[in-house]
Amino acid sequence: MLLKTICFRRMDGAQIKVTEVPVLKGDEPHCFMLTFRLEAFLKKVYVSKGKRAVYSFREDVKRNVKWSTYEQIYQEPTLKHNA
Repeated sequence: MLLKTICFRRMDGAQIKVTEVPVLKGDEPHCFMLTFRLEAFLKKVYVSKGKRAVYSFREDVKRNVKWSTYEQIYQEPTLKHNA
């Protein structure tokens, strides 16, 4: 799975980094839901007054969606014969 990081500055000048954002193709079933959740998460982080500089989108998804959906999004490929 390909993950990316988003960096931006808030209006107060704080440098913010959002990590573990999955890169999905447009035809995948969870693409719309994740786009919507990412937009809402970025708005929440942008207006927050917190002192944190690094936020994890994976942790937000883990807290806010069903576990089966989370596993489908962040599935880890199983390795055969320790390869």
